[in-house]
Amino acid sequence: MFGKRHEAERYGNSVKNHTDVLIFHTAICAGASQISLDGRRKLEICVAPSRKRFGMEIKMTEKYNRVYATVDLDRLRANAEGMIAKLGKGTKMIGVVKADGYGHGAVPAAKELESLDDIWGFGVATEEEAVILRKSGIHKPILSLGYAFPYHYKEMMENDIRITVFRQDMLEQLGKAANEAGKTAKIHIKVDTGMSRIGISPDEEGMAFVRRALRMPGIEVEGIFTHFAKADEEDKAPARRQLSVFHDFVQRAEKESGCRIPLCHCANSAAALELREADMDAVRAGIALYGLWPSAETARNIIDLKPVMEIKSRIVYLKEVEPGTEIGYGGTFTAEKRMKIATVPVGYADGYPRGLSNKGYVLVHGKKAPVAGKVCMDQFMIDVTDISGVSEGDVVTLIGKEGEEQITMEELGELSGRFNYELACCIGKRVPRIYLKSGKVTAAKDYFRDFE
Repeated sequence: MFGKRHEAERYGNSVKNHTDVLIFHTAICAGASQISLDGRRKLEICVAPSRKRFGMEIKMTEKYNRVYATVDLDRLRANAEGMIAKLGKGTKMIGVVKADGYGHGAVPAAKELESLDDIWGFGVATEEEAVILRKSGIHKPILSLGYAFPYHYKEMMENDIRITVFRQDMLEQLGKAANEAGKTAKIHIKVDTGMSRIGISPDEEGMAFVRRALRMPGIEVEGIFTHFAKADEEDKAPARRQLSVFHDFVQRAEKESGCRIPLCHCANSAAALELREADMDAVRAGIALYGLWPSAETARNIIDLKPVMEIKSRIVYLKEVEPGTEIGYGGTFTAEKRMKIATVPVGYADGYPRGLSNKGYVLVHGKKAPVAGKVCMDQFMIDVTDISGVSEGDVVTLIGKEGEEQITMEELGELSGRFNYELACCIGKRVPRIYLKSGKVTAAKDYFRDFE
């Protein structure tokens, strides 16, 4: 996730040592208000006592004023530790960081969690995601949860990536590739117990598949898993039926083969929170790591999850409009009185949902400001008529807490007709990520020089 050397050049107190991690502690602790960058740019850090969560307001002069997302790594760790504390004895956690850590940054998230003893390793969706983690210095096991194409096998084995297998041709091709490379491919067998997505069937054909995998040269069956379709619903009966099918299938496979499959796992975030009998050898925690709830039906009294990401922007234009003035594409908002309208330079191309048109709101000076008109690709307008003292350049909170008010991804997902998973994953690469620990900026990632 951490980028190229230009990022180290962009920040730091006259940075000379070009590293991937951007450290600001020295300048911040010294009370610097501006950090000089060889006379070319400056990063302004303004101490703001009102920002008790982070202890500072981050003002990215020139570079990050338009929009930025802060990712609080302390909250990520606390969410993981809170979930781990609920697990049964001996149960490990697989930290799921697919989709670039649900939009938060897979590498920073994995680096933060890897030191936890109860983290077995990490789950991703694709070979490319797995290799990025390994090349970024992640040492614990990495499991690719989706289909791996044959052209990926060699690189996956070279990087010790665990491969999900559920087709006979995959098993044969992987075994051949492993023998040709003189390596052993570690696999996890996927069992379909009710999701109807990928996986072998828990029947005689599936049992034969497991037996073949266990005796195939070049193959090591390290794990076997399934996935719940309805664990995030209040009624846990469907999940328990899937669990029973999976348990019986694995028990029979191990009994008939005489082999113990080391890592059996089926629980996702919802089950890891509410279905203790599904702990098994490991659970796969994804969305909850980032402080987001699996669904509206998930009990909130089990754990105190803290949202990890906040998104901020600024007002770039402020105007007064007369009654009858139409705002935005299609004129879907009409001023009923003399109003004060502000423009925010963020749009659906950044991942801010168009479905929030005339429905959503942001926070300005700790107060709600409704979205006025349609969200555009790169901008949207808000009504700040009833908020005093608003000026161009003022901070706008799109997601996060300001004063006593808070905007959550769950709320925006519901308002926009999407849901929190999708919202987090769709925050685009035009939105820089700024990483915080102990209230201090430790790293940043953007794609502003992606031409290099």
